[in-house]
Amino acid sequence: MKNETALAGMLPAELEKNLLTVPCFRCAQIYKWITRGVCDFDQMTDIPVSMRHDLKTRFDIFSCVIDSIQPDRDADKIVLSLKDGLKIEAVLLSDGKKRFTACLSTQAGCPAGCVFCKTGSLGFTRNLTSGEITEQFLHLNAVNNLKQKSITGETGDDISERVHDNSIDNIVIMGMGEPLLNMAELRKAIEFFTDPEGLNISKRRITVSTCGICAGLYDIADNGPYIRLALSLTTADEPLRQRLMPVTAANPLKRVKDALIRFQKKGGGRVTLEIPLLGGLNTRSKDAASIARFAENLNAVINIIPWNPAAGLEFEGKPLREPSKKEIENFIFQLENQKLKVTMRHRKGRRAMAACGQLGSV
Repeated sequence: MKNETALAGMLPAELEKNLLTVPCFRCAQIYKWITRGVCDFDQMTDIPVSMRHDLKTRFDIFSCVIDSIQPDRDADKIVLSLKDGLKIEAVLLSDGKKRFTACLSTQAGCPAGCVFCKTGSLGFTRNLTSGEITEQFLHLNAVNNLKQKSITGETGDDISERVHDNSIDNIVIMGMGEPLLNMAELRKAIEFFTDPEGLNISKRRITVSTCGICAGLYDIADNGPYIRLALSLTTADEPLRQRLMPVTAANPLKRVKDALIRFQKKGGGRVTLEIPLLGGLNTRSKDAASIARFAENLNAVINIIPWNPAAGLEFEGKPLREPSKKEIENFIFQLENQKLKVTMRHRKGRRAMAACGQLGSV
């Protein structure tokens, strides 16, 4: 990055404030090009050449660059270098049916300290800006377009073939960091994603996953945005949950549930209760029973996530282990026996260390 200001992630009104000498209609054109994924002002063919040259001398489009791409069969992890030298990761997920999901980060590192998450072991460095959040999506979209082009054998160098519209169907804010500890920038990023004049992604196609930060949950319940919410519950045995997820000590489950009920009463939809399943730790009958009690009076689905290994993670002096097939099946049976709707997360990107809980394993 050679300039102080990067334009990606700015809405038209913000572009107008930064591009003071540029007419408003030109700002709208620039915005359209950025949302379509251009990485060079020279690609903006309806902008006068002299203006493009001036923009190049004063601004960058992106503030971060792709450091590496780590491909897997159904997931591609990108490592991004930020302008201050920090590195973050984002993941492109595929369901095998040409439907794609962008998994985005909101912080460099994470302050939550969940023992089963590699990012949590890194500690916390700083919040990402809304631009750094939205740039992850734009970079993943460009990677996906190039990948699909290579699969179909497309060739050509004209602008129409190098610039593509959005090919990603869904966004999950489930990467590095705790999203609700970066609410202001998260809101701005969601506004960019959902802007009808830009990417125009439905809020129903955006999921924010949280450890259960009560202040953030109440804020979303009262003020929106009414995206889809996922709570990393892990277990509703509160003492065990606080040992596994230190940040939850200040966010008791009673208040978390109250905030979720409020969210749904104010207009939010069904919530997902995520259960990272840890072999021998939260696979007990009492864990299933506690989850069933927590789910009462909530419109919720339980998502089982068998733990994905990451080097160096342990709990109270003992290495974590993956749950056995028998543990998984028995736990799902117990939940379904409580009349709960249960799904299981398909493991994607494990070879690239891109699966749930593995980000930070560069």
